Amino acid sequence: MSASLPGARALPESQFDLNTYWGRVRHTVGITDPSTLLVGKTGLEQAKRLLISYKQGETKEMTPQLWRAKKIVDSTLHPDTGEPVFLPFRMSCFVLSNLVVTAGMLTPNLGNRGTIAWQVANQSLNVAINYSNSNKSSPLSWSKIAQSYFLAVGASCSVAVGLNSLVPRLKSVSPSTKLILGRLVPFAAVASAGFLNVFLMRGEEMRTGIDVFPVTNDSKSEGEVVSLGKSKKAATVAVAETAFSRVFNSSPIMIIPPLILVRLQRGEWLKKNPRYTTPVNLGLILVVSYAVLPLALAAFPQRQKVKADSLEEEFHGRGGEGGLVVFNRGI
Repeated sequence: MSASLPGARALPESQFDLNTYWGRVRHTVGITDPSTLLVGKTGLEQAKRLLISYKQGETKEMTPQLWRAKKIVDSTLHPDTGEPVFLPFRMSCFVLSNLVVTAGMLTPNLGNRGTIAWQVANQSLNVAINYSNSNKSSPLSWSKIAQSYFLAVGASCSVAVGLNSLVPRLKSVSPSTKLILGRLVPFAAVASAGFLNVFLMRGEEMRTGIDVFPVTNDSKSEGEVVSLGKSKKAATVAVAETAFSRVFNSSPIMIIPPLILVRLQRGEWLKKNPRYTTPVNLGLILVVSYAVLPLALAAFPQRQKVKADSLEEEFHGRGGEGGLVVFNRGI
């Protein structure tokens, strides 16, 4: 993220008011813009140089070109490490990466082994995205990463497969109701498993805490602000908010496309062309996914501000402006 670049002058956080929900939505549209994936290493370096020139005072004002550069950097670099997030795990690639797995999960006649294999692939992708975009102030050892991975994938896959097995066992519902449930339950399984995945993959943050910083005025670069210490309460807030944002993201996807598809399947066109059912379903999922992702991610600020007195006693009275501290909750 742009805050990790050298220079004493702070960059504006956003073109939009991040204290409002719609301001965060408009900001998040930029972070999730898939066109930023087309910017190669050279384009990223050019964007970084433009922002460094501003932070070092060589450029006096933000211009459309600088805002574009900031969008590229913010969507590519991790805010804690300053290193590029691996492309498939960036939020700008979130929809496309998930669509590949979704296509596999919608393959007809998968059977139990196929279902489990694609659930493992889905939850492995969730683990990779959650880890890549988590708070990095408490780095994990490879053994901890492996432990968290197997725990997260095992538990979330168990939930997903367990929920998926419920519908065929329902005897007292009508065929049409069973059809609708058959469309909804797989996505409900994904949503609940994804929620669990965030907590299990980022559980170490809640056990060790994450860095919190005093809120300062905009004239001071974030890189110059020293951490007040690690807070477990802040970590719990960060992980919980991220988990809920995953549910907010998946809920419309698990409801809207299946219900539209059921309606379309009653029409003449899909009855005559059943081979198009899966492509139509994927198209619906793609459109809804791009529409809801910024709405879900903007539910909570990425840089969350809380009262220092609401955290552990060691932080009481140590907040910055307004008694506030700030931390990166991840995304």
